[in-house]
Amino acid sequence: MGDSTLPPQPEVDALVFDWGGVMTVSVPEFVGAWMHAEAIDRDVYGRIMREWLSRDALPDNPVFRLETGELTVPEFERLLAAELITTTGTAVDGNGLLKRMFGGATPDPAMVELVRKARAAGLHTALLSNSWGEGYPKDLLLELFDTVVISGRIGLRKPDERIYHHTLERIGVPAGRAVFFDDAPINVEAAQAVGMHALRHTSADATRAHLATLGVNL
Repeated sequence: MGDSTLPPQPEVDALVFDWGGVMTVSVPEFVGAWMHAEAIDRDVYGRIMREWLSRDALPDNPVFRLETGELTVPEFERLLAAELITTTGTAVDGNGLLKRMFGGATPDPAMVELVRKARAAGLHTALLSNSWGEGYPKDLLLELFDTVVISGRIGLRKPDERIYHHTLERIGVPAGRAVFFDDAPINVEAAQAVGMHALRHTSADATRAHLATLGVNL
């Protein structure tokens, strides 16, 4: 008997995941629920996020400064609340705004199961997240991830290539042996630029199918 009976070895050693919109339900789902609950004007919210999050966003804008830890959560909440308007004419309360906004960002059970299986199979699992505060479920992160990289803790944010290099150094694998999943195309492209396998996450089933093409069957 030769080695033909052995399963093929995966083409990657490490799986790296974003948090919001990848490990959780989709961003439009939980942000939409918050906007509905607080009667937030969707057009105004959309304009603000384009100004603060798009490829053309100025580097000193509030989101960038929040994600790198330069702005505190209360400072950011005050800035965002001042920009938002409601369809009812009531003011938006800045106190606890992000907690309310992310209140529906519950973990996606299918993704939790996928990462759990990956770690049990011996693959290195990592979280790489741009943080809007520290509302992560600590126990779940400990269970699922060998490595956790959160932007506000290290002063770097995606898509800065330095945060990908930092993550790879923490994991201890070359870029070509890691695969990264994010829901934002700009972050996926940045990971590809440093040599990682990187794909846009749309659903647990699609991500599982992508992993199968790399020899990772979960």
